Amino acid sequence: MSTAETLSCLRDVDREFFARELDPFLPDRIFDAHCHLWSKDWVPWSVIGKPQDISYSDYMGYIRDLHGERPTSAMFIPYVTVDHKDRIPDANAWISKSIADDPKCRGSFFVRPEDDPEYVRQEVRRLGLNGLKCYHTMASTTPTWEADIPDFLPESLIKVAHEEEWFITLHMVKSRAVADPSNIHWIKHYCKNYPGMKLILAHSARGFQPSHNLEGLAELKGLDNVWFDSSVNCEPIAHQAIFRILGHKQFMYGSDLPISHMRGRSLSAGDTFIWVYENTPVWDEKHRKIDPILIGLEHLRSVKWACWSEKLSDSAVEDVFWNNAARCFGVT
Repeated sequence: MSTAETLSCLRDVDREFFARELDPFLPDRIFDAHCHLWSKDWVPWSVIGKPQDISYSDYMGYIRDLHGERPTSAMFIPYVTVDHKDRIPDANAWISKSIADDPKCRGSFFVRPEDDPEYVRQEVRRLGLNGLKCYHTMASTTPTWEADIPDFLPESLIKVAHEEEWFITLHMVKSRAVADPSNIHWIKHYCKNYPGMKLILAHSARGFQPSHNLEGLAELKGLDNVWFDSSVNCEPIAHQAIFRILGHKQFMYGSDLPISHMRGRSLSAGDTFIWVYENTPVWDEKHRKIDPILIGLEHLRSVKWACWSEKLSDSAVEDVFWNNAARCFGVT
């Protein structure tokens, strides 16, 4: 059995879905702007439900489940749980090692809000990485889901990213995401005052409830250094709102491995959203049993529907899946 077959999580229902919904749509090459690599030493679970190391080669095996045999490059993000934050240096080194032999891949450096900016500058340069990744679980706020952006991404780190012309991947929180006044304020403040930095709003501005995007995105007009990655947001209107309000040129596809290889999807509900997974008791519906597919496949279909709804041309779809990321990350 080949490595690709060994790492595959596909079931027949996934193969049928890919052939019907995605294979005719996806461009010839793909850049994955949001995905994770890790070791069992600092992440207690993995793609297939048991601890294991996920390296560059493992990623390339798993991602065939979503992209088929299309050539794929990626921007890799360290994956570290808060219980293992003492292993953040190891996680950053893991990303550095993973991208060393592929000039078309990029990597980010995981930061904590208390990190010294000059230490960060030195380490990103030393490791050959290209940007920063922050996460709300590192904030001292309780609960961290309601943290203001500076609580886990302080201005001192924005300043060094501006000086070094790095990108920053931001998973904003708060219950109303990009419609929240505090999030709007800090995104505008950072982007206007630090134009050398690119701020990537993950999960299509965390628009798992698309009404938040429809309400808040207009506030970000005119910010040339705001970018978006689509990572596992399964709501087409979340992506469509970005295309319609801000255009498609700073929108990038992202798989969000390992979430991509769970089964289920995100769903908007009320003024928030929910996630349903394979073990959520919702799959027996009236007259039939529903077979949940990989979240990464559901997500790709949502991007496809958004592209179709906004009448994106073939070249614009190629922008979404390669050209925009190549421009953002300096890939030639």
